[in-house]
Amino acid sequence: MLVLAVGLSVALLLILLMGVMVYYLWRRKGQRQYQELVSIVPPVPACTAPVILVSQGSWSRPDEIPFTLPPRFTSRNQGSVKNEEREKEEEEEEEGVKVKVEVEVEGQRDILAHRGSLSVRSWYPVGTLLAGLYCVPTLNEVVAPPPGMATRLCFAVEYRHTREQLMVSLLRLGNLPPRFHGNVTLVELRLLPDDRRPRQAKARGTGPDPEFNDCFVFQVSGVCVSQSTLSVCVLSVEQDGKRHAVGRVLFPLEGELGQAGRVLWRDLETEEDTQCSELGDVQVSLNYSPSLQRLTVVALRARGLQLLTDAGVCVQVSLQIHTQVVRTKRSSVVKGEVEPYFNHRMTFKVRAQQLDEACVRLELQQPHAIRSEPPALLGVVVLGPFMYARGPQLQHWMDMVNTPQELVKQWHGLGRGT
Repeated sequence: MLVLAVGLSVALLLILLMGVMVYYLWRRKGQRQYQELVSIVPPVPACTAPVILVSQGSWSRPDEIPFTLPPRFTSRNQGSVKNEEREKEEEEEEEGVKVKVEVEVEGQRDILAHRGSLSVRSWYPVGTLLAGLYCVPTLNEVVAPPPGMATRLCFAVEYRHTREQLMVSLLRLGNLPPRFHGNVTLVELRLLPDDRRPRQAKARGTGPDPEFNDCFVFQVSGVCVSQSTLSVCVLSVEQDGKRHAVGRVLFPLEGELGQAGRVLWRDLETEEDTQCSELGDVQVSLNYSPSLQRLTVVALRARGLQLLTDAGVCVQVSLQIHTQVVRTKRSSVVKGEVEPYFNHRMTFKVRAQQLDEACVRLELQQPHAIRSEPPALLGVVVLGPFMYARGPQLQHWMDMVNTPQELVKQWHGLGRGT
Protein backbone atom coordinates (compact mmCIF):
# COMPACT_ATOMS: atom_id res chain seq x y z
CA MET A 1 0.00 0.00 0.00
CA LEU A 2 2.82 2.39 0.79
CA VAL A 3 4.52 1.79 -2.54
CA LEU A 4 1.23 2.30 -4.39
CA ALA A 5 0.62 5.62 -2.61
CA VAL A 6 4.11 6.87 -3.48
CA GLY A 7 3.66 5.89 -7.13
CA LEU A 8 0.34 7.70 -7.45
CA SER A 9 1.81 10.84 -5.90
CA VAL A 10 4.72 10.86 -8.36
CA ALA A 11 2.38 10.29 -11.30
CA LEU A 12 0.12 13.19 -10.27
CA LEU A 13 3.12 15.46 -9.86
CA LEU A 14 4.40 14.63 -13.36
CA ILE A 15 0.98 15.23 -14.86
CA LEU A 16 0.82 18.62 -13.14
CA LEU A 17 4.26 19.64 -14.41
CA MET A 18 3.38 18.61 -17.97
CA GLY A 19 0.20 20.68 -17.80
CA VAL A 20 2.12 23.75 -16.64
CA MET A 21 4.66 23.34 -19.48
CA VAL A 22 1.94 22.98 -22.11
CA TYR A 23 0.20 26.10 -20.82
CA TYR A 24 3.46 28.08 -20.86
CA LEU A 25 4.31 27.02 -24.42
CA TRP A 26 0.81 27.85 -25.63
CA ARG A 27 1.00 31.31 -24.12
CA ARG A 28 4.39 32.07 -25.69
CA LYS A 29 3.10 30.97 -29.06
CA GLY A 30 0.18 33.32 -28.73
CA GLN A 31 2.45 36.25 -27.94
CA ARG A 32 4.54 35.69 -31.09
CA GLN A 33 1.59 36.28 -33.37
CA TYR A 34 1.50 39.76 -34.84
CA GLN A 35 -1.57 41.88 -34.52
CA GLU A 36 -2.78 43.76 -37.53
CA LEU A 37 -2.33 47.49 -37.14
CA VAL A 38 -5.14 49.80 -38.06
CA SER A 39 -4.09 52.32 -40.68
CA ILE A 40 -4.40 55.91 -39.56
CA VAL A 41 -3.94 57.36 -43.04
CA PRO A 42 -7.18 59.02 -44.11
CA PRO A 43 -8.81 57.62 -47.25
CA VAL A 44 -8.01 59.53 -50.42
CA PRO A 45 -10.49 59.63 -53.33
CA ALA A 46 -9.32 57.95 -56.52
CA CYS A 47 -9.72 61.11 -58.56
CA THR A 48 -7.20 63.13 -56.56
CA ALA A 49 -3.44 62.98 -56.53
CA PRO A 50 -1.80 60.97 -53.74
CA VAL A 51 -0.89 62.95 -50.64
CA ILE A 52 2.15 62.33 -48.45
CA LEU A 53 1.65 63.48 -44.89
CA VAL A 54 4.48 65.50 -43.46
CA SER A 55 4.07 64.12 -39.94
CA GLN A 56 1.51 61.84 -38.28
CA GLY A 57 2.49 62.07 -34.62
CA SER A 58 1.53 64.21 -31.71
CA TRP A 59 4.32 66.62 -32.63
CA SER A 60 2.62 67.72 -35.87
CA ARG A 61 1.86 71.40 -36.17
CA PRO A 62 -1.24 72.95 -37.73
CA ASP A 63 0.85 75.10 -40.08
CA GLU A 64 2.45 72.16 -41.86
CA ILE A 65 1.62 71.86 -45.55
CA PRO A 66 1.37 68.40 -47.18
CA PHE A 67 3.63 67.75 -50.12
CA THR A 68 1.76 66.63 -53.23
CA LEU A 69 3.29 64.36 -55.86
CA PRO A 70 2.17 64.43 -59.51
CA PRO A 71 0.14 61.44 -60.79
CA ARG A 72 2.10 58.46 -61.98
CA PHE A 73 2.02 56.88 -65.40
CA THR A 74 0.02 53.67 -65.63
CA SER A 75 1.69 50.72 -67.25
CA ARG A 76 0.58 49.45 -70.64
CA ASN A 77 -0.54 46.08 -69.25
CA GLN A 78 -2.75 47.55 -66.53
CA GLY A 79 -4.22 50.52 -68.35
CA SER A 80 -4.34 49.41 -71.98
CA VAL A 81 -8.10 48.94 -71.89
CA LYS A 82 -8.66 52.32 -70.28
CA ASN A 83 -6.40 54.01 -72.81
CA GLU A 84 -8.29 52.45 -75.75
CA GLU A 85 -11.62 53.56 -74.34
CA ARG A 86 -10.27 57.02 -73.72
CA GLU A 87 -9.02 57.26 -77.31
CA LYS A 88 -12.44 56.27 -78.66
CA GLU A 89 -14.15 58.88 -76.51
CA GLU A 90 -11.73 61.56 -77.71
CA GLU A 91 -12.42 60.68 -81.32
CA GLU A 92 -16.15 61.01 -80.73
CA GLU A 93 -15.92 64.44 -79.17
CA GLU A 94 -17.02 67.48 -81.10
CA GLU A 95 -14.57 69.69 -82.96
CA GLY A 96 -15.29 72.68 -80.75
CA VAL A 97 -14.41 70.80 -77.58
CA LYS A 98 -11.11 69.72 -79.15
CA VAL A 99 -10.24 73.27 -80.02
CA LYS A 100 -11.03 74.36 -76.49
CA VAL A 101 -8.79 71.65 -75.02
CA GLU A 102 -5.95 72.62 -77.35
CA VAL A 103 -6.24 76.27 -76.31
CA GLU A 104 -6.07 75.28 -72.63
CA VAL A 105 -3.01 73.07 -73.22
CA GLU A 106 -1.24 75.85 -75.09
CA GLY A 107 -2.03 78.24 -72.26
CA GLN A 108 -0.54 75.83 -69.73
CA ARG A 109 2.56 75.47 -71.87
CA ASP A 110 2.92 79.24 -72.02
CA ILE A 111 2.67 79.44 -68.24
CA LEU A 112 5.29 76.73 -67.79
CA ALA A 113 7.60 78.44 -70.27
CA HIS A 114 7.16 81.75 -68.47
CA ARG A 115 8.09 80.06 -65.17
CA GLY A 116 11.29 78.70 -66.69
CA SER A 117 10.24 75.05 -66.47
CA LEU A 118 10.83 72.10 -68.73
CA SER A 119 8.15 69.53 -69.55
CA VAL A 120 9.30 65.93 -69.74
CA ARG A 121 7.28 64.05 -72.39
CA SER A 122 4.94 67.07 -72.43
CA TRP A 123 3.51 66.10 -69.05
CA TYR A 124 5.58 66.89 -65.99
CA PRO A 125 7.02 70.35 -65.27
CA VAL A 126 10.60 70.09 -63.99
CA GLY A 127 12.50 73.17 -62.78
CA THR A 128 15.42 74.19 -64.96
CA LEU A 129 18.80 75.57 -63.89
CA LEU A 130 19.17 79.28 -64.46
CA ALA A 131 22.73 79.72 -65.69
CA GLY A 132 22.85 83.33 -64.56
CA LEU A 133 22.56 82.33 -60.91
CA TYR A 134 25.59 80.04 -61.09
CA CYS A 135 27.99 82.22 -63.05
CA VAL A 136 31.04 82.75 -60.86
CA PRO A 137 32.66 86.12 -61.49
CA THR A 138 36.34 86.13 -62.25
CA LEU A 139 38.78 86.77 -59.46
CA ASN A 140 39.89 90.01 -61.12
CA GLU A 141 36.39 91.45 -60.65
CA VAL A 142 36.10 90.37 -57.01
CA VAL A 143 39.57 91.32 -55.75
CA ALA A 144 40.88 93.87 -58.21
CA PRO A 145 44.38 95.05 -57.19
CA PRO A 146 44.78 98.63 -56.05
CA PRO A 147 46.49 101.04 -58.45
CA GLY A 148 50.26 101.00 -58.58
CA MET A 149 53.10 98.86 -59.90
CA ALA A 150 54.24 97.31 -56.62
CA THR A 151 54.08 93.53 -56.25
CA ARG A 152 51.15 92.83 -53.93
CA LEU A 153 49.68 89.81 -52.17
CA CYS A 154 45.92 89.35 -51.76
CA PHE A 155 44.72 87.26 -48.80
CA ALA A 156 42.08 87.12 -46.06
CA VAL A 157 42.37 86.25 -42.36
CA GLU A 158 39.65 85.00 -40.00
CA TYR A 159 39.89 83.62 -36.46
CA ARG A 160 37.27 81.18 -35.12
CA HIS A 161 37.17 81.48 -31.37
CA THR A 162 35.00 78.40 -30.79
CA ARG A 163 37.49 76.09 -32.50
CA GLU A 164 40.62 78.18 -31.83
CA GLN A 165 41.52 78.10 -35.52
CA LEU A 166 43.10 80.78 -37.67
CA MET A 167 41.84 80.59 -41.26
CA VAL A 168 44.13 82.12 -43.89
CA SER A 169 42.76 82.35 -47.43
CA LEU A 170 45.48 82.89 -50.02
CA LEU A 171 43.90 84.42 -53.12
CA ARG A 172 46.35 85.85 -55.65
CA LEU A 173 49.44 87.88 -56.47
CA GLY A 174 49.45 91.12 -58.40
CA ASN A 175 52.10 92.82 -60.54
CA LEU A 176 54.69 90.06 -60.44
CA PRO A 177 58.01 91.23 -61.96
CA PRO A 178 58.38 90.34 -65.68
CA ARG A 179 61.40 88.09 -65.12
CA PHE A 180 59.20 85.73 -63.04
CA HIS A 181 56.23 85.50 -65.43
CA GLY A 182 57.27 82.16 -66.95
CA ASN A 183 58.25 80.48 -63.66
CA VAL A 184 56.21 78.53 -61.14
CA THR A 185 55.22 80.65 -58.15
CA LEU A 186 55.33 79.13 -54.67
CA VAL A 187 54.23 80.64 -51.37
CA GLU A 188 55.37 79.52 -47.91
CA LEU A 189 53.25 80.46 -44.90
CA ARG A 190 54.31 80.34 -41.26
CA LEU A 191 52.73 81.54 -38.05
CA LEU A 192 55.54 83.02 -36.02
CA PRO A 193 57.04 82.49 -33.55
CA ASP A 194 56.30 78.81 -32.91
CA ASP A 195 55.49 77.41 -36.34
CA ARG A 196 58.59 75.83 -37.84
CA ARG A 197 56.91 73.77 -40.55
CA PRO A 198 55.95 76.00 -43.50
CA ARG A 199 52.69 75.49 -45.40
CA GLN A 200 53.20 75.66 -49.15
CA ALA A 201 50.87 76.72 -51.94
CA LYS A 202 51.46 76.53 -55.67
CA ALA A 203 49.97 79.00 -58.12
CA ARG A 204 47.46 77.62 -60.62
CA GLY A 205 48.98 79.57 -63.49
CA THR A 206 51.77 81.83 -64.60
CA GLY A 207 51.96 85.42 -65.72
CA PRO A 208 51.86 88.76 -63.90
CA ASP A 209 48.84 87.88 -61.68
CA PRO A 210 48.99 84.19 -60.64
CA GLU A 211 46.03 82.86 -58.64
CA PHE A 212 46.06 80.46 -55.68
CA ASN A 213 42.58 80.20 -54.05
CA ASP A 214 43.93 78.05 -51.19
CA CYS A 215 42.90 77.99 -47.54
CA PHE A 216 45.14 77.11 -44.58
CA VAL A 217 44.20 76.35 -40.97
CA PHE A 218 46.50 77.15 -38.05
CA GLN A 219 45.60 75.76 -34.63
CA VAL A 220 46.38 78.53 -32.15
CA SER A 221 44.80 79.57 -28.86
CA GLY A 222 42.97 82.84 -28.44
CA VAL A 223 45.64 84.10 -26.04
CA CYS A 224 48.54 83.51 -28.43
CA VAL A 225 46.88 84.56 -31.69
CA SER A 226 47.16 88.27 -30.89
CA GLN A 227 50.88 87.81 -30.22
CA SER A 228 51.56 85.97 -33.47
CA THR A 229 52.75 87.20 -36.86
CA LEU A 230 51.77 85.70 -40.19
CA SER A 231 54.77 85.29 -42.48
CA VAL A 232 54.21 84.82 -46.23
CA CYS A 233 57.28 84.24 -48.40
CA VAL A 234 56.88 84.28 -52.19
CA LEU A 235 59.32 82.20 -54.28
CA SER A 236 59.79 81.82 -58.02
CA VAL A 237 60.96 78.40 -59.24
CA GLU A 238 62.65 77.94 -62.61
CA GLN A 239 62.42 74.80 -64.74
CA ASP A 240 65.74 73.49 -63.39
CA GLY A 241 64.46 73.84 -59.80
CA LYS A 242 66.42 76.94 -58.90
CA ARG A 243 64.52 79.20 -56.51
CA HIS A 244 64.47 82.98 -56.35
CA ALA A 245 63.03 85.01 -53.50
CA VAL A 246 60.45 87.45 -54.84
CA GLY A 247 59.63 89.00 -51.47
CA ARG A 248 57.79 88.47 -48.23
CA VAL A 249 54.94 89.86 -46.18
CA LEU A 250 55.00 90.03 -42.38
CA PHE A 251 51.47 90.57 -41.07
CA PRO A 252 51.14 91.05 -37.26
CA LEU A 253 47.74 89.72 -36.14
CA GLU A 254 47.37 92.05 -33.18
CA GLY A 255 44.38 94.29 -33.83
CA GLU A 256 43.74 92.81 -37.31
CA LEU A 257 41.15 90.14 -36.44
CA GLY A 258 38.24 92.47 -35.73
CA GLN A 259 36.93 92.52 -39.32
CA ALA A 260 37.00 88.85 -40.26
CA GLY A 261 36.84 87.80 -43.88
CA ARG A 262 37.82 91.14 -45.45
CA VAL A 263 40.18 91.04 -48.40
CA LEU A 264 43.64 92.43 -47.64
CA TRP A 265 46.32 93.69 -50.02
CA ARG A 266 49.90 93.95 -48.79
CA ASP A 267 53.02 95.00 -50.69
CA LEU A 268 55.86 92.50 -50.82
CA GLU A 269 59.08 93.55 -49.17
CA THR A 270 61.95 93.05 -51.62
CA GLU A 271 65.64 93.80 -51.38
CA GLU A 272 65.41 96.34 -54.20
CA ASP A 273 62.58 98.27 -52.58
CA THR A 274 63.89 98.12 -49.01
CA GLN A 275 64.94 101.53 -47.78
CA CYS A 276 67.83 101.99 -45.43
CA SER A 277 67.02 102.44 -41.79
CA GLU A 278 68.10 105.49 -39.84
CA LEU A 279 71.38 103.96 -38.69
CA GLY A 280 72.01 101.82 -41.77
CA ASP A 281 71.63 98.17 -42.77
CA VAL A 282 73.77 95.07 -42.65
CA GLN A 283 73.51 91.98 -44.83
CA VAL A 284 73.95 88.70 -42.96
CA SER A 285 73.99 85.07 -44.06
CA LEU A 286 73.09 82.29 -41.60
CA ASN A 287 73.57 78.54 -41.84
CA TYR A 288 73.23 75.67 -39.37
CA SER A 289 74.51 72.12 -39.85
CA PRO A 290 72.72 69.59 -37.57
CA SER A 291 75.27 66.85 -38.26
CA LEU A 292 78.23 69.06 -37.32
CA GLN A 293 76.29 71.09 -34.72
CA ARG A 294 77.81 74.19 -36.24
CA LEU A 295 76.31 77.67 -36.64
CA THR A 296 77.84 79.76 -39.40
CA VAL A 297 77.42 83.55 -39.49
CA VAL A 298 78.70 85.49 -42.51
CA ALA A 299 78.74 89.29 -42.30
CA LEU A 300 78.58 90.26 -45.98
CA ARG A 301 78.30 94.05 -46.27
CA ALA A 302 76.73 97.20 -44.87
CA ARG A 303 75.09 100.31 -46.31
CA GLY A 304 73.84 103.67 -45.14
CA LEU A 305 76.09 103.80 -42.07
CA GLN A 306 76.41 106.99 -40.07
CA LEU A 307 80.20 107.09 -39.83
CA LEU A 308 81.75 109.24 -37.11
CA THR A 309 85.38 109.21 -38.30
CA ASP A 310 87.51 107.75 -41.07
CA ALA A 311 88.93 105.01 -38.86
CA GLY A 312 87.00 102.24 -40.67
CA VAL A 313 84.28 99.79 -39.69
CA CYS A 314 84.31 96.26 -38.24
CA VAL A 315 81.67 93.71 -37.23
CA GLN A 316 81.58 92.01 -33.83
CA VAL A 317 79.45 88.85 -33.55
CA SER A 318 78.50 87.42 -30.15
CA LEU A 319 76.80 84.08 -29.43
CA GLN A 320 74.49 84.36 -26.45
CA ILE A 321 72.64 81.53 -24.65
CA HIS A 322 69.97 82.85 -22.30
CA THR A 323 71.69 85.84 -20.66
CA GLN A 324 75.25 84.56 -20.92
CA VAL A 325 77.60 85.52 -23.76
CA VAL A 326 79.34 82.29 -24.74
CA ARG A 327 81.77 83.52 -27.39
CA THR A 328 82.60 86.71 -29.27
CA LYS A 329 84.37 87.12 -32.63
CA ARG A 330 85.34 90.21 -34.58
CA SER A 331 86.05 90.87 -38.25
CA SER A 332 88.90 92.88 -39.67
CA VAL A 333 88.54 96.67 -40.04
CA VAL A 334 87.45 97.90 -43.48
CA LYS A 335 88.59 101.47 -44.21
CA GLY A 336 87.83 104.07 -46.83
CA GLU A 337 84.40 102.80 -47.94
CA VAL A 338 80.95 104.26 -47.39
CA GLU A 339 79.38 100.83 -47.98
CA PRO A 340 81.97 98.43 -46.53
CA TYR A 341 82.16 94.87 -47.85
CA PHE A 342 83.21 92.43 -45.11
CA ASN A 343 82.46 88.88 -46.29
CA HIS A 344 83.74 87.64 -42.94
CA ARG A 345 82.82 84.09 -41.90
CA MET A 346 82.47 83.08 -38.24
CA THR A 347 81.44 79.67 -36.85
CA PHE A 348 80.10 78.68 -33.43
CA LYS A 349 79.48 75.30 -31.79
CA VAL A 350 75.75 75.05 -30.95
CA ARG A 351 73.73 71.94 -30.19
CA ALA A 352 70.36 71.48 -31.89
CA GLN A 353 68.59 71.64 -28.50
CA GLN A 354 70.05 75.11 -27.93
CA LEU A 355 68.59 76.73 -31.06
CA ASP A 356 65.53 77.89 -29.10
CA GLU A 357 67.74 79.35 -26.35
CA ALA A 358 70.56 80.97 -28.35
CA CYS A 359 70.83 84.17 -30.35
CA VAL A 360 73.42 86.04 -32.39
CA ARG A 361 74.17 89.70 -31.71
CA LEU A 362 75.91 91.71 -34.46
CA GLU A 363 77.47 95.07 -33.62
CA LEU A 364 78.95 97.43 -36.20
CA GLN A 365 81.77 99.31 -34.53
CA GLN A 366 84.18 102.04 -35.45
CA PRO A 367 87.56 101.79 -33.69
CA HIS A 368 88.76 104.73 -31.63
CA ALA A 369 91.94 106.58 -32.53
CA ILE A 370 93.26 105.71 -29.08
CA ARG A 371 93.44 101.93 -28.73
CA SER A 372 92.80 102.02 -25.01
CA GLU A 373 89.39 103.62 -25.62
CA PRO A 374 86.41 101.40 -26.48
CA PRO A 375 85.18 101.53 -30.09
CA ALA A 376 82.18 103.63 -31.08
CA LEU A 377 78.96 101.68 -31.62
CA LEU A 378 77.22 102.39 -34.96
CA GLY A 379 74.31 99.95 -34.67
CA VAL A 380 73.12 96.58 -33.36
CA VAL A 381 70.95 93.76 -34.72
CA VAL A 382 69.92 90.58 -32.85
CA LEU A 383 68.98 87.41 -34.74
CA GLY A 384 67.33 84.62 -32.84
CA PRO A 385 64.11 82.86 -31.78
CA PHE A 386 61.01 84.45 -30.28
CA MET A 387 62.76 84.92 -26.95
CA TYR A 388 65.11 87.51 -28.45
CA ALA A 389 63.80 88.77 -31.82
CA ARG A 390 60.69 89.79 -33.74
CA GLY A 391 59.82 90.52 -37.35
CA PRO A 392 62.48 89.98 -40.06
CA GLN A 393 65.12 89.01 -37.50
CA LEU A 394 62.91 86.22 -36.15
CA GLN A 395 61.94 85.12 -39.66
CA HIS A 396 65.59 84.94 -40.71
CA TRP A 397 66.39 82.67 -37.78
CA MET A 398 63.39 80.40 -38.49
CA ASP A 399 64.39 80.12 -42.16
CA MET A 400 67.85 79.01 -41.08
CA VAL A 401 66.43 76.34 -38.76
CA ASN A 402 63.97 75.02 -41.36
CA THR A 403 66.45 74.88 -44.25
CA PRO A 404 69.61 73.21 -42.94
CA GLN A 405 72.71 73.06 -45.12
CA GLU A 406 71.57 76.19 -46.98
CA LEU A 407 72.84 79.75 -46.69
CA VAL A 408 69.97 82.12 -45.83
CA LYS A 409 70.85 85.70 -46.75
CA GLN A 410 68.93 88.81 -45.70
CA TRP A 411 69.28 92.55 -44.99
CA HIS A 412 68.55 93.87 -41.50
CA GLY A 413 68.17 97.38 -40.21
CA LEU A 414 70.46 98.44 -37.41
CA GLY A 415 69.08 99.56 -34.07
CA ARG A 416 70.51 101.47 -31.17
CA GLY A 417 72.44 99.45 -28.62
CA THR A 418 71.14 99.07 -25.07
